[in-house]
Amino acid sequence: MISWDGIHGGAHMARVLENGLRVADESGSNVEVVTLFAYLHDSKRMNNGKDPEHGARGADFAKTLRGSLITLDDAAFDLLEYAIRHHTDGMTEADVTVQTCWDADRLDLGRIGIKPDPAYLCTPTAKRPDIIQWAYGRST
Repeated sequence: MISWDGIHGGAHMARVLENGLRVADESGSNVEVVTLFAYLHDSKRMNNGKDPEHGARGADFAKTLRGSLITLDDAAFDLLEYAIRHHTDGMTEADVTVQTCWDADRLDLGRIGIKPDPAYLCTPTAKRPDIIQWAYGRST
């Protein structure tokens, strides 16, 4: 289990949420999916280092919450599950809501000393220099 105060803890989740909502405002993404992604994408990390299966574990965990804490329709839940499962795979092509989720997480790389590179971002909004600088400044 990861520390609430660590690099994948509460502050990271809050920044991912804010990043996601900012991008979603322009991308038209499903805000409920983006919000749930922010809280769940790293929820099943075992450590702060290499943990290649944490996305799959997080997606499986989201399934256990369906019908109780998660009340998305099938299409929206499929987007959430896909976004969580594949958020570390380096992909950029997907539904715009999934892209927004991935961008929200990638825009927070400053917390580990990496400035987000537009080549690895998905949406036009996230690729904008002002958005990258805003997110980077918050995450460092």
